[in-house]
Order: sequence, then structure tokens, then C-alpha cells
Amino acid sequence: MFISSKIAEHMRWHASKSTNESILRHPRDSKAWKTFDLKHPQFALNPRNVRLGLATDGFNPYGNLSTSHSIWPVELISYNLPTWMCMKQSSFILSMIIPGKRASENDIDVYLQLLIEELKELWSTSIKTFDSYGNEVFDMHAAVLWTINDFPGLGTLSGWNTHIGLACPRCNFDTTPKKLLKGGKFCFMSHRCWLDGRHRFRLARMRFDGTIENRNPPMVVTGYDVLQQVENVNVELGKSPVLEERAKRQRGVN
Repeated sequence: MFISSKIAEHMRWHASKSTNESILRHPRDSKAWKTFDLKHPQFALNPRNVRLGLATDGFNPYGNLSTSHSIWPVELISYNLPTWMCMKQSSFILSMIIPGKRASENDIDVYLQLLIEELKELWSTSIKTFDSYGNEVFDMHAAVLWTINDFPGLGTLSGWNTHIGLACPRCNFDTTPKKLLKGGKFCFMSHRCWLDGRHRFRLARMRFDGTIENRNPPMVVTGYDVLQQVENVNVELGKSPVLEERAKRQRGVN
């Protein structure tokens, strides 16, 4: 991106003054972006430092639901670029493609390991980069601000189990799931706690689950809290021999 003088000029666009602070036109106008600048002023000091979004999701390349195959592209998106450029396909960075007969689930960590190491290096150490617009070499840092995925993809990418009663990563252990008697699946009826305390839906018994909602929204879970919850979790990568043997029997392989 910095080899092209035209693109290198646009990589500074996000640092230009916004015309209307009350309108969200680009991620630079968001509260998350501004909070990141306050926490990391040295990073924000150089507008050429790259702010990335990581996007991934699985799809069937053959368009046939009966075909057992899954492709997971992992792409990086530079949000330094202006609105009319950052979401163009030509601006995406395709870092890898993960093929397989089934979704990789926790094993996606094996594929992402090299990418994560490079991103850590870009965050902490930086690399020498030639800026063709400014005609100089500078120390470039990079940070991943967001990930883009659907809810099942969130479970694969983050390791959070999205198929059980504690499926909401925002509510964490304050989730109040209810299992459907007929379907056996979970439903979540505690969303009324996010409404204003005087909202009429809090008292609407018959429209929901027959109860009155008096609770406040769940407390915000910090990154430190999440780290304490998962630091002692033992994750074994790779398919277990029992699962592999079961899959062979299902395919009729001796």
C-alpha cells in the first residue's frame, strides 16, 4: 500500500478533520477508534500506522448443501483508507485460505499462528517501510481493532462456545437462557433488561415469557476479566482419535 504513492497518500486520510462529529461515516468517527487513540497516543501520533479489521467466514465453494466441504478465507481490511476505498475488494488483504472437509473450529488457531505472530511484531516492534508519497522510510506499526464475522464464525474465531446456554459473549455469565421443551434449543428472553427502566415492555408479561423484567443491564466484561476466565483452559488442538475413528465408521472405512 505504501509502494503506490496514490494509495500511500490515502493511508493518511483518516487523520484529516471530520466535517460532522455527530455522524458516523467511517470507523474513525466511532467511540472505539477514539478510545484506542487515547489509550495508545504513540500509535496515534503517526497517521501512517495501520488499523486493521480481520474478517473470516466459512462457505461451501460448490454451492451444494449436500457436499461436505468448507473454505475459510481470512482477510485483513485497512481502515486507514477513506470510505470509498477501504471496502473495495482491491483493498482487501487475503492472508490465507483454509480448506477442509469440515469447519476447522478450534484448529483454526494452528492456521492463524503465523499471522498472529506477524501482527504481534507489527504492534510491538514495527517494521521499516518505505513511504513513496513522503519519499522516506518510517517505522510502521499495525493493530487489529475489529473482527468481522457472523455469530457461528465468532465461535470459531474466538473460541467462545456459541451453541450453549452461555452463548452471548457480551452478557457472559449474566446470560439467562431457557431451553425450548419441543425443539431442545436455547432461547434468550433477557433482552428486556437493556431497555429504559420505565419502558412498557418491562411489564408486558404476555408478550414475552410471562415475567416482569426489573433487572439492570449486565456489567461490562473487561479484557482482564476474560483473560482470568480463560487462562487456565486447556485446549487440545487436532481431532481426537475417538472422533476420527467414529467419522471413519460413518463413512464406511475399515
